[in-house]
Order: sequence, then structure tokens, then C-alpha cells
Amino acid sequence: MDFSLATLWLTVIGFFLLYYAVTDGFGLGVGILCLFLKDQNDRQQMVDSLTYIWHTNQTWLLIVGGILFGAFPMFYSILFSALYIPAVLMVVGFIFRGIAFDFSEHSKSKRFWNLNFGVGSLIATLAQGFALGGLLSGITVKNGHFAGGVWDWATPFTFLLTLGVLVGYLMLGTNYLILKTEGDLRRRSFHLSFIFTVTTLVLSGVVYLWIGLRYPQAGEKWISTPDLYYLLAVVLPAVFGFFMIFRSLHRKLEGAPLLWNAITVALGFLGLSLCLYPNMIPHVVAPVTVEAAAASPKTLTFMLIVMGLLLPVIIFYTTYTYRVFRGKVTSWQKNLKCK
Repeated sequence: MDFSLATLWLTVIGFFLLYYAVTDGFGLGVGILCLFLKDQNDRQQMVDSLTYIWHTNQTWLLIVGGILFGAFPMFYSILFSALYIPAVLMVVGFIFRGIAFDFSEHSKSKRFWNLNFGVGSLIATLAQGFALGGLLSGITVKNGHFAGGVWDWATPFTFLLTLGVLVGYLMLGTNYLILKTEGDLRRRSFHLSFIFTVTTLVLSGVVYLWIGLRYPQAGEKWISTPDLYYLLAVVLPAVFGFFMIFRSLHRKLEGAPLLWNAITVALGFLGLSLCLYPNMIPHVVAPVTVEAAAASPKTLTFMLIVMGLLLPVIIFYTTYTYRVFRGKVTSWQKNLKCK
């Protein structure tokens, strides 16, 4: 595998995207779970666990969008032309979430706004599944421009992958609640996490199989060396990670399920990326490679310098936020009231 400047930027984008998928993923999962709980106290406890960190999590998605525009302008233009509807739906979902958070804090009708938070989370999750499924289904490109239809993303595989994203976020959400909540809500989260973990494992296997069958280049990597070794070095630890999730759920551990969940997400994403590399926009006939979609070397170098200055600040801010609001929801709520 040739590691060029464009590949380096693809790695940076992958890191940001993974960070977002895990952090806002559990936030979206918690929001969706709010739709299915009858107890308003439990629902409020779930919303409170995210109140001071949800906006920080979404920052990473904005960073990814900015980087794509600068580092891969061709990919950016094709992606948003092909996936305009999922992109708009995702923005609508985020608007619902933001409004629900702000109004819930100052409104007497907290149940209404908490349900709106759940609706916004569900819309955003479905939109992200549609976008990812539309990309992996294959986007038609001619002469560097999108040449398909507005509904090309709506394929059976897209809806299957959307279900996988939905269940994956619910898995993250329940593991987050195990860490952050207490009492009956925490006990139910252990049970739900087991169900979502089994479902996510099955759907992940189906997605990998579909990618290998649809794209010959991806399928060949499973039977040729050294690509097979790279994939096994990722997939086998991912399987072990799922085993550790089941083990930690059985032993009623609090932090381990979320930690291993994040590891399996990262390994699963890395394995999928290795299957498709060097194609950034997969297609059976005419894929778009990473090098073809990248900006000029001078642009990539300049952006790398700027990112080197900004990234430590962003990491410090997010780390500090999570440190301040660590522990159970009730513990830091009491500290805030004391102050």
C-alpha cells in the first residue's frame, strides 16, 4: 500500500469520522431510545447525560465536512450532488435535536421536547445510514461529475446498511447508559446492549459479504496476499472485541462495554476501508481513486500545517469537557447544584 499525502489526509478524515461515529453515535442512540421509554424520569436522566457534551460531539462532523471540501474537492462535490436528500435530512435531524435540548432545559413540558430530541436523533441516524449506503452502493461518475439520479442512493443495500447504522448506534447508546446511569435504567441497558450487539455482529457480517461480492477488487483481497494478512489483522481483533463486549456484559462491568464497542467500531471501519482502498468512490465499472479525488500537493501540505496547529486545541477542549462531566449523571448534577 503506497502511503501518499492524499492517503495521509484520508487517514486523518477517517480518524475524525470514527471519533464522531462513536461519540455522537452513542448520543444518537440514547436519543432514539428516548422514543421507547414510558418513564419520564428515565428519559430525563438519559437526556441529562448528554446535555453538556452533545454539541462537542457534532463539532467533529463539521470538521470532516471542511476537510473534505479542502483536501478532496472532487469527492465533496460528487458526494453532496449524489446524496443531497440524505444530507438535507441529516441537517433537519440536527436542528430538531438542538432545539429540543435548548427548549427542554427551560420548558415545563420536558416530555414533549425529549420526544422531539428522539425524533431528531432518529432522522439524523437514518440520514447517515442513507448516505453511507448510497456511497457504498456505488455512485455513477463521468468526467469528474455526478452522472446519476437523485434517488440512486435508495437501494436495498442502502436500507440494509441503514438498519445496521441504527442498531449500531443503539448498541453504543445502551453501553453509554451502562456507564452513565444507575438503577433500573442501567439494568435494562445491559439486556438491550446484548440484543443490539448480536444484531450488529450479524449485520456487519452481511455487509462485509455484500461488499466482497459486489466489488471484485474487494473480494480478491480476501484470497490474495499480502492484502489477506492486512484484513485478518483487523477482522480477527474485531471479532475478539465483540467477544469482550459479551464477556463484559455478562460480568456486569460498567466501562468495558463502551470501550470495547468503540474498538470494534474502529476496527470494522478500518476493515471496510481496506477492502475498498484505493477507491474513494466505489463503482463496479468506473471507481474514483483517492489520488484522483485529492487536491494539489501544495493545498494538502498547507492544510496539514494548519491542522497540526488546531488539532491539539480541539482535542484538549473535548478531553476537558469529558473530564468535567465524567462519572454518573447524578454525581456531577449534584456538583453543579452545589456551585
